[in-house]
Amino acid sequence: MYRLIRSILFLFQPEKIHDIVISVLRFLDGIPLVPNLIRLFYKYSKPELEKEVFGVKFKNPVGLAAGLDKCGDAYNALANLGFGFIEIGSITPKPQEGNPKPRCFRLVKDKAIINRMGINNKGVKYAISHIQKHKPSCPIGCSITKGRETSMADAYKDYEFSFEYMYDYVDYFVLNVSCPNVEDSQKNQSLENITPIIDKLLELRMMYDDYRPILLKISPDVEQDYLDDIINLILLSGLDGVIAANTTNKRDGLLSSKSQISKIGKGGLSGKPLYERSLQLVKYIHQKTHGHLPIIASGGIMTPEQAMEMLDSGASLIQVYTGFIYNGPKYAKKINKYIYKTMKERELARLSQTSKTQLK
Repeated sequence: MYRLIRSILFLFQPEKIHDIVISVLRFLDGIPLVPNLIRLFYKYSKPELEKEVFGVKFKNPVGLAAGLDKCGDAYNALANLGFGFIEIGSITPKPQEGNPKPRCFRLVKDKAIINRMGINNKGVKYAISHIQKHKPSCPIGCSITKGRETSMADAYKDYEFSFEYMYDYVDYFVLNVSCPNVEDSQKNQSLENITPIIDKLLELRMMYDDYRPILLKISPDVEQDYLDDIINLILLSGLDGVIAANTTNKRDGLLSSKSQISKIGKGGLSGKPLYERSLQLVKYIHQKTHGHLPIIASGGIMTPEQAMEMLDSGASLIQVYTGFIYNGPKYAKKINKYIYKTMKERELARLSQTSKTQLK
């Protein structure tokens, strides 16, 4: 059924469909009893799926990545579709329009999306006003970044502003310093630039009674030496985890025609082509930190099997975005069912092996 619906939706410009879907979800969430029916159809709850990571309790390990609920408009409506957590943003201190349109494109043959949205959002105060009126029904993360007009020298001020304002309203923070569709993204994520941001936020966090985890979102395009430096910085600073990974600027191995890719131009690529790169990044970080650093795997997870592979490779949680677009509203439920089934099969195999060993 969703394949038919998707074929119709994909006739229209991605950003337009995004806005329509968010509006419909918000509308349905406001109708009495409808959210209950949606949860009944889409949620999959098992105690075995529950996890506690960096001090936050999750009903299941499948989250929705930042970028879909950019402004904090629809987190509860999206949670009704079975997600264990929702990440809103990225959010800037003030509203900003982002890059000129069109700025989002599908590569259907590759099951991918290229976007150069430019962090369009309605700002921190808008998100807070919505959260105050609509209490989140699941853990909420907030991806924060600097505004377009803010220099890197003053970037920490933007992060501080959003961090301080949002602190009482979300469960964890993500520092987005690696978005590929903003100017000078490579410079923005240099150690020289991100260290003051991290230091300021960790210092500010000490002033609060409640603890909010802070994670760093890593680009899949970083060089090996820089990745090692980033991991060391995270471990030494006291950050709580990483998200691996952001979208990529690379266009390797795509099935879409070169003319189509060239016509689209710049932007961050997400979806199926990103999976192997994200998987290797998760494996490397897990090995490098000896499993002590929580990892949220995000990037190209297009099947339940891939979600399980990410968890097996060291991820504590996973996030989807483009996979959700291509697979439809039951995607979180499908992943959770597969994870639970795999867990049970492994438990039975372990018990069987134990029984055989005892008989010998």
